[in-house]
Amino acid sequence: MRSLLDSFWRAVAYCLHPRVIVLSIAPLILMVLLAAGLGYFYWEPAVAWMREALDAWPILSSLWGWIERAGATDVKAVLAPLAVVFAATPIIVVLSLLIVSGLMAPALTRLVAQRRFPALEEKKGASFILSMFRSLGMTLLAVVALVVSMPLWLVPPLVLVLPPVIWGWLTYQVMSFDSLAEHASREERHTVLRIHRWNLFGIGILCGLLGAAPSVVWASGLLFAAAFFVLAPLAIWIYTLVFAFSALWFAHYCLDALAQLRASRAAAQPPQGSLPAQEIGPAAAAQWGAP
Repeated sequence: MRSLLDSFWRAVAYCLHPRVIVLSIAPLILMVLLAAGLGYFYWEPAVAWMREALDAWPILSSLWGWIERAGATDVKAVLAPLAVVFAATPIIVVLSLLIVSGLMAPALTRLVAQRRFPALEEKKGASFILSMFRSLGMTLLAVVALVVSMPLWLVPPLVLVLPPVIWGWLTYQVMSFDSLAEHASREERHTVLRIHRWNLFGIGILCGLLGAAPSVVWASGLLFAAAFFVLAPLAIWIYTLVFAFSALWFAHYCLDALAQLRASRAAAQPPQGSLPAQEIGPAAAAQWGAP
């Protein structure tokens, strides 16, 4: 618990570092360009397709009639843009995670290592290419898990449990690996992840809940659909900062765990030049006063 709280407050403080703020701008620019390009070419067709889909669902036809009789006019014109926004939210989250993992996470880990662990040896246990392919594979698994679990979201308690758990698992798998890729050997990385897997999974779930916060803000007002291209960059920046905080939290925790692992192993080793009594001859043992 001490390591969790210590790494948490350190990550919060590092989010105010000028280098972290500057690093958060680059993914924001890429995401804004991507969102603007997709919105320019596909926003109107996507809204039109969604409205046709809402009209085509027989189960919803009675609902539309009841709403119109209650005094609301053309409610589908409001719901269709919102549905497109809600459908695009997971894609933005996934792309933000991949961009942060590829661009920000290594730089943030180096920042933590330089400022807090300057003497920690880099053993290069994983390459950048391996990290990227692993992040893509884990992301695909998480997306498949989200799609498969969607029918369970109709059960009220599960909709509040399953998505954070899946996002938490994805964040834990990606961020913990990236935090140890440069400094830990392959064996050290497996050891740290095995010993601290539940704490790291807990950090991932908390970061997943933080990542869902902007979605709650989006869903809180119908005006967002009309101001999508104004508020989307702000929402993307919030996502980027959340993932940057996640990367810093994992970096502080994982590098501290790695430093403690190496210190405990160094303390368990006998001093150089000393040998146990059973490994030296009787005469030498008597000479050195060994029993």
